[in-house]
Amino acid sequence: LDLTGATINVMVLAGLVILVLLGLHMVIMHLDAIISVFNPAGGEPVSWANVAARGRMLFFPVTYIILLGAALFHGLYGLRNILFELNPPSVLKRVLGALILIVGIGLFAYGTWAAVASFRLAQALQGL
Repeated sequence: LDLTGATINVMVLAGLVILVLLGLHMVIMHLDAIISVFNPAGGEPVSWANVAARGRMLFFPVTYIILLGAALFHGLYGLRNILFELNPPSVLKRVLGALILIVGIGLFAYGTWAAVASFRLAQALQGL
């Protein structure tokens, strides 16, 4: 395993980012009676008016992309380490590493596209 100090620090940082952003999600979605700043229409956080209002805020697609990157790195690097603990041959390690990297980049690109597209759609539908 190549668990250098820098890699461990990035894993911990990714975990902290996940903790903070998922904590923020829990506050927005489940403590709406106390903190309603992200639910400007009032009522349920999942009501269309609140979903559309949050969709128009740049803060949300940015945090979705950051969360996506942190979760993908944290999860896929963890998976890579678990697979490498099985001590596969060097060739298989390189193949697994490349495959996980390609899958991660692909999922990040797709998720980023979805976050940006939903933000643009919400902006376009604002006047309707």
